[in-house]
Amino acid sequence: MAHREPLAWFKSSYSGTEGGDCVEVAAGAGTVYVRDSKVTAGPVLHLSHDAWTGFVGLATAK
Repeated sequence: MAHREPLAWFKSSYSGTEGGDCVEVAAGAGTVYVRDSKVTAGPVLHLSHDAWTGFVGLATAK
């Protein structure tokens, strides 16, 4: 399913200047989009805002 709204993509703050494994995230109306920054025309993961918040909370838990 393609998104219809223009998206402003942001690269992870953990992405280094030497390339490597990076993701980009864009927030849309009711959806957060995630893609591989090296393959911007590739697949895009679509998550609800609640699912994204849960993922980030688990990923940053200590």
